[in-house]
Amino acid sequence: MSEPTGAARRRGPFKVGDQVQLTDPKGRHYTFTLEAGKNFHTHKGSFPHDELIGAPEGSVVRTTGNVAYLALRPLLPDYVLSMPRGAAVVYPKDAGQILAFADIFAGARVVEAGVGSGSLSAFLLRAIGDHGMLHSYERRADFAEIAQQNVERYFGEPHPAWQLTVGDLQDNLSDTDVDRVILDMLAPWECLDAVSKALVPGGILCCYVATTTQLSRTVEAIREIGCFAEPQPWESMIRNWHVEGLAVRPDHRMIGHTGFLVTARRLADGVEPPLRRRRPAKGAYGDDYEGPNKD
Repeated sequence: MSEPTGAARRRGPFKVGDQVQLTDPKGRHYTFTLEAGKNFHTHKGSFPHDELIGAPEGSVVRTTGNVAYLALRPLLPDYVLSMPRGAAVVYPKDAGQILAFADIFAGARVVEAGVGSGSLSAFLLRAIGDHGMLHSYERRADFAEIAQQNVERYFGEPHPAWQLTVGDLQDNLSDTDVDRVILDMLAPWECLDAVSKALVPGGILCCYVATTTQLSRTVEAIREIGCFAEPQPWESMIRNWHVEGLAVRPDHRMIGHTGFLVTARRLADGVEPPLRRRRPAKGAYGDDYEGPNKD
């Protein structure tokens, strides 16, 4: 049985064409591609690529300045933070939440809108595998080109499960029987009608938005369209810890707000969502409120 796309690049001794991540004594990372006969240069000296080619992952190399560097293949979270960008990337903490709470499974049929630099596309493709389907839509051709280069560089070749379309989702969506839809865009509410027709009953819509006003409008629009169960909004934050002997404390810096996530399940056709039992706070909706899509 053949290996999944990109799997051979994730194990075994270093080979020509592999991505290598060096870590210096201060924990700083340097990523490069192995090429026979080339040298890697830093302000702390250099060393030949040939020294790593054929060496096991986790080796230590020393520069001409006698500085030791740990050599490993970059993890996907490392890769997406260092790859070339056209648009902002979906951070690994949010990509992990999307994979978990949008329930991305092997073989899933997924539609993604707002490819950006290809960060989330790489996570989704690795999760669905070669026998799934990811159809990504990006309205900007320059972003799509960068995303395609980043994804193919990570997997080492074009991924057989990926289709990339340049254009607006609501104007070009032709997919049917879709299991999951991920919307990373300024106005996801504009696509709800189109994606609700593509999603299978029980399918999951996941929206990634940056601001509270986008969050509010997205949630209210999902409620108003009437074919989804109650949407679930949240955000996640990461705080690392410093652990050295008895000095155990949270780091001074953390990964705070990057975006909000909203998930909702597609109802069966013709089914009305159950009435919400939780009443909104008094004054949550003014007397003149006429819904999120009045304009």
